[in-house]
This record gives sequence, C-alpha cells and structure tokens, in this order.
Amino acid sequence: MALGGATPPYELRFDAGRVCLDLLATTHPVERLDGTGPLCAWITGVGIVPAGTALDHADASWPAGFRELRGSIGTLVREPQAGGTVSYGRALRRVNEAAGAAVPVVVAVQGTGGGLVRELAAPPGCAALLAVVARDAVELLTDPAARAAVRECEGDDCPLVYLDTSRGRRRRWCSSEVCGNRERVARHRRRTAPART
Repeated sequence: MALGGATPPYELRFDAGRVCLDLLATTHPVERLDGTGPLCAWITGVGIVPAGTALDHADASWPAGFRELRGSIGTLVREPQAGGTVSYGRALRRVNEAAGAAVPVVVAVQGTGGGLVRELAAPPGCAALLAVVARDAVELLTDPAARAAVRECEGDDCPLVYLDTSRGRRRRWCSSEVCGNRERVARHRRRTAPART
C-alpha cells in the first residue's frame, strides 16, 4: 500500500475480528504506528472512516495517542484477572475516558454513480477516532460471549490476540496463512529431520 509515495516495509493486518484487537496487532512483528502515514493507513484500512476520507490534518500527536490507547486495551484484554491492580485500573480509566468522546458523524451523500455513500460530516479529530476504538473495546470487554471468544495465538513468539468465531471455537492461530503455516512447516521439518541424516 503506497502512502505519500512511500511503501511501508510491513503489511497492516485487519484479521483479529474486532477493531480494538486489530489495534493490538500493530505492535507485531515491529511497531507499525510509527508515524502519521502508517496510522492514517491503519485508520482507513480498519474502517473507522469511510474510504477516501482525508486525514491530512493528522499531526505527530496522533500516533502517540493511539499507542497509549493500545497499551491500555492490551492490559484489559490480556490481563482480565488483574482487575484489582493499579495498572489495570489506570488502563480501564484511560479506555473509558477515550470512549466518552464524541465519535465522528457519518452522513449519507450521493456518490458518483448516483447511489448513496458514507462520508464524514467534518474532518475527524484524534479524540473522535480514539473514541471509536475505545467503544469497540468496551463492547468487547463487557460482552461475556465475545470476551470468552478472545484467544491468544499459539504461534511461536506471536503475541497477537483475536476473536475466535470459527465453528467449534477451535482456531489456534492469529492467521492460518502466517502462524499456522509456520507451525505446519516446523511440524513437517521435525517429522522429516531424522530421514535426512
């Protein structure tokens, strides 16, 4: 994906099943929200704003705000049993504070083909975009069925979490194509290694 003429050295992922979990995926394998360009690509890619929304008013404070919210959501998602700790309480306050901001107003406008398309009524501010992600986290964390479907990837050295909506709730990896494929290759190598000697 080209953004501002540069091609990022990584692919953004949008396969965790929830916006807030997709935000958590922006830390692995490297920091992906290291500037306004990658952050704006993530905001558009995850669908917080309609495609084509101009975000050129984003400034250097935006990535820091999203990384801070990401840390708070990560604490709440990965440490649900730590409800009485200071760090958990701080994370919960931060998510609730962010969720309280007004979200971007979406309106219907006539598109080039004559049909209606979504558009934002005004350029969104950082707080409004953070509110969308924080509200998604609140919904996830307060829905017992959804919360029970949150899984951590079983891939080696993969810290990603995802919402397991698979039949039978038997999904093991954040991505069958990435971590699942690595596991299958490793398993094959282990089986065939003695035959090579």
